[in-house]
Amino acid sequence: MNINIRQIMLKNFLGNSPEWYKLTIIFFLIINPLCFFLVNPFIAGWLLIAEFIFTLAMALKCYPLQPGGLLAIEAVIIGMTSPQQVSHEIANNIEVILLLIFMVAGIYFMKQLLLFAFTKLLLSIHSKRVLSLAFCLASAFLSAFLDALTVIAVVISVAVGFYSIYHSYVSSQKELLAPENNADMTEKGQILEQFRAFLRSLMMHAGIGTALGGVMTMVGEPQNLIIAKYVGWNFSNFFLHMIPVTLPVFICGLIICYCVERFKLFGYGAELPESVRHILQIHDKKASRKRDRREKLQLITQALVGVWLIIALAFHLAEVGLIGLSVIILITSFCGITDEHTIGKAFEEALPFTALLTVFFSIVAVIIDQHLFTPFIQFVLQSSESSQLVLFYLFNGLLSAISDNVFVGTVYINEAMSALKAGLISRQQYEYLAVAINTGTNLPSVATPNGQAAFLFLLTSALSPLIRLSYGRMVIMALPYTIVMTLVGLLAVELWLIPVTAWFASLGLINIAK
Repeated sequence: MNINIRQIMLKNFLGNSPEWYKLTIIFFLIINPLCFFLVNPFIAGWLLIAEFIFTLAMALKCYPLQPGGLLAIEAVIIGMTSPQQVSHEIANNIEVILLLIFMVAGIYFMKQLLLFAFTKLLLSIHSKRVLSLAFCLASAFLSAFLDALTVIAVVISVAVGFYSIYHSYVSSQKELLAPENNADMTEKGQILEQFRAFLRSLMMHAGIGTALGGVMTMVGEPQNLIIAKYVGWNFSNFFLHMIPVTLPVFICGLIICYCVERFKLFGYGAELPESVRHILQIHDKKASRKRDRREKLQLITQALVGVWLIIALAFHLAEVGLIGLSVIILITSFCGITDEHTIGKAFEEALPFTALLTVFFSIVAVIIDQHLFTPFIQFVLQSSESSQLVLFYLFNGLLSAISDNVFVGTVYINEAMSALKAGLISRQQYEYLAVAINTGTNLPSVATPNGQAAFLFLLTSALSPLIRLSYGRMVIMALPYTIVMTLVGLLAVELWLIPVTAWFASLGLINIAK
């Protein structure tokens, strides 16, 4: 009887996660208090960080909120930090929480417009190289002003829609199932594989685009807003301070996009089969004919609200989260969406990650109370100022590739702020470090799905099994981008960041702190 109860409890614990993963988390929960009380609080703190990064790296086995949350709760209970310190960290980053809650939900109501735009883009461009660049550019532009996770969600919806249209058409051809049509079935299978390869490459280009655009502005990624808040930059200041690094990376990213398609490298280069294009065009024409005036007016309304969104963000007319709330109110009001349950669906994508981010802040509270990063900061700050930038960039990039860039960016900007308050660095050096931290967390993190929330969302979506996009394949397809974006970013931080920033200051575009 007791054995059955233990088995049931283990089965309920963390649901469908592998048993070895459940036992690992239980082991973490047992060893942490023993290490904290019997060994050393400093070592226990670093052990907690390693365990939390493990939960992020194993996000495909179990969403990190549950195991990470259990570790954070235990840390508070045993005294590694306090509820007051956790509340303090959450209060300091309330703008980020509002961004995730309201901006992501606001863009949810613009999906109709974004789906329409991406559909027209795919069907109107016949050259795969041009189409790949267009998808990368469109994703970059949208991610610079919207949430990268929402942008990739829209692109996934487009791809799933296209796949479903073609699959339904093929399934309706009953004669293909007849034995005498085996040759036709083989041909259809080859077309399907080519179509899958085509969609895989487009999804990866779009995902890279969200990283290229997301690094440029304070709303592109959650950690950007955290860094902007710590440094005191508005939308335009953040953009101009990042440009010396982000612009060269953006240009080189587009060059890589063209090259991998042109030379069919790393799984890219597959064309859209003409038979599939014909099927999709027929379906799009039917959908256009069915679109009534009400739906057309809704598209126009969403476009106008999109213009308001860009203007409000560019001129920092309000906090980002409040701008997102205004988007929700405007679109739902003028598109006739008044049902509570319909509105509630918009928040489903944002709230799990918002809860996870709150757990991040709990771990950050442990880092602060236990002074875990003090030795590292002291080591880095003993080097020259230019070396400090490179070291911050590299360490942020390495950690972001194996864990989560929001967590890494939050930790390092907090440590840089502590160094500034202690008088270890100047305000000017602090701002340069903020650029190195932001670009370090955003660029090398494309190496794996763990580092980018948009990549992880793509990997765990319903589309991935349809187009045969596995973890390993994503890593391989991201490899050329990872190498080039990381190296160009490193060169930019080392060679161009300081002189270009000084040039901008001489033109009166930005102010350099003394």
